[in-house]
This record gives sequence, C-alpha cells and structure tokens, in this order.
Amino acid sequence: MALTGFWRDRPTLVTGASGFLGGWLVKELLSHGASVVGLVRDWVPDCELVRSEALARVNVVRGDVRRQATIERVLGEYEIDTVFHLAAQTVVGIANRNPVSTLETNIRGTWALLEACRRSPGVRQVVVASSDKAYGVQSVLPYHESMALQGRHPYDVSKSCADLIAQAYAATYGLPVVVTRCGNLYGGGDLNWNRLVPGTIRSVLYGERPVVRSDGRRARDYLYVTDAVSAYLTMAEALAGRRSLAGEAFNFGHKEPITVLELVAKILAVGGREDLVPDVRDEAVHEIADQFLDASRARQELGWEARVPHEEGLALTVAWYRAFLSGAGGP
Repeated sequence: MALTGFWRDRPTLVTGASGFLGGWLVKELLSHGASVVGLVRDWVPDCELVRSEALARVNVVRGDVRRQATIERVLGEYEIDTVFHLAAQTVVGIANRNPVSTLETNIRGTWALLEACRRSPGVRQVVVASSDKAYGVQSVLPYHESMALQGRHPYDVSKSCADLIAQAYAATYGLPVVVTRCGNLYGGGDLNWNRLVPGTIRSVLYGERPVVRSDGRRARDYLYVTDAVSAYLTMAEALAGRRSLAGEAFNFGHKEPITVLELVAKILAVGGREDLVPDVRDEAVHEIADQFLDASRARQELGWEARVPHEEGLALTVAWYRAFLSGAGGP
C-alpha cells in the first residue's frame, strides 16, 4: 500500500483493537510509526493484537465504547488526531439471538463515539466501520453507494443505523467522518469459529466435514484482511486531504463474488482435503441472500483496489490457522 510519512507519530485511536480487523489495523499503523491507543473491552489472549506482540507497543485503555465519558477522556488525554471506530458485535447469529446487546454496542456505541469526537476539537478525521449488510435486500446487485440503507434484521439494522448516524454527524455538525462498507473479511486471527472461513478451515485441519448453515448457493463478497486494512488507511488519508469527503461512504470489496460452496471448495483444495464433503444444512435464518459490492468508486476516487486473490488469501489464512491450532502461533 502506498503510504508516506502521514502516520508517523500521529496519535490514533482504534476502538475494537482486540478484534479481528483491529489487530491487523493496529499492526499496520505501528509499522508506519503511528502512536496508537487501543480501546479494549474484553481481554482476549488469543487475539491477533496479543499474539503478534503488537500490544506491547500500544497504549491500551480498558473500557466500553458506549461510555462517552471514557472516550472523551481518551481523546483529550492522548491528544487523538485520527479515530478508527471498529468496536462492534459482528456476528449475525449472535445478533439474532441477543439483539439488545448488539443494538446497544453497534448503535449506541457509534453515537457515543461520534459525540465524544464532536466535543473534542483535536480530532481531525474519523473512519466508521459500516458493512455491506447495511444495504439490506436490494432488487439490483451489486450494491452501489447511492442505494438506500434498508437493513431488516438485528445485525443489518444496527449497521444501517450506525452508518446513518455517522452521516448525520457530518451533515449536521461538520464532523470529519467517513464510512467504510466492506464485504465479508477473512484472514488469520478471526476467532469467531461460527463464521464460514475459520470454521471451515478448522474442520479441514481436524479432518471433519465442514458445516454450511445455508443452502450454500448464496453469493458473497470476500475480502482478505490486508486489503481491508489498506482501505481504512487510504480512507483516512483521503479525508485528511479532502475535507469535502466528510459524510461520504465508500464500498470496499473484491472483484469476484463467489458462492458459499465455491469458497468452501477453495478452502478444501488449499487444505488438501477435497475428499471432505460439506454438510449443507440449509438452516440459516434472517440472512440476506446474495450480497456483493460495486467498489468502482473507491478505485476511481481513492486509487484503492483489492489486490489479494482468493487463492492467495486462503492459502495465507489456512497457514495461519494450521500454526495456531498446532500451538505454534500464527505467522
């Protein structure tokens, strides 16, 4: 990724720093010399932030993103310039079973973060993580940024709301905030085993049939985690140079959406276990059928594009989990 000295010594807050994307983003920020503060709610010893030893180089604040006073203190005391808001409950199944905690974290957490930023004059750019799920069911695909946000189920609604709240803070208060809408992220370090990629890889490495909760025919947009990290950093840099981007949202996805069963087949091939037949249960509920993004705006206006092919990304991911599950630690 084409980064300059922009991040050198820049005070940067990452909420959800111990999460899957958070760990990778923090590592990349540190590699470019940023002064990183990570907001962490729970201690997760196997998370990428800890396992990569990046934690030792981060100012860690234990706290809940819903507590505005905590965020205001962090923004002020660490003189934060740039904010990446990643903290969220990200698993659709958990959202369906426990909607209140998901809505509290994803919606209230977003307005608390943005209100704290509004009251902190030192904050110069804020990047809020939305999702392709924010679009809900659309009659035409791929998703384009001009489409209305119309989530219907708990997780999708939480992302639609957080997305709109960010846009409202830009339009009403002039807050320098932008929104990223990414496809499904994958890569080493995702410890939510009920997600398709880590769950399938674990099954393959254990010699078990991978479980597919849906009918397997749903098309999805899968983006390798380093491409997502590049998207976030590119978005923040662009906002710093073009304040007119405040309130804008950009799609970040792969050029090649594939079905669930196609992705499982690729994982089986990479793992050398094509003999394992997927256990297709067709029991998923309250999930959008097909979802994939038009990322042409990001390519044209930001110069960003996904660079990691699925085969390469999956090979790296399988290698990470092979080491992790063997007890050797991720690469």
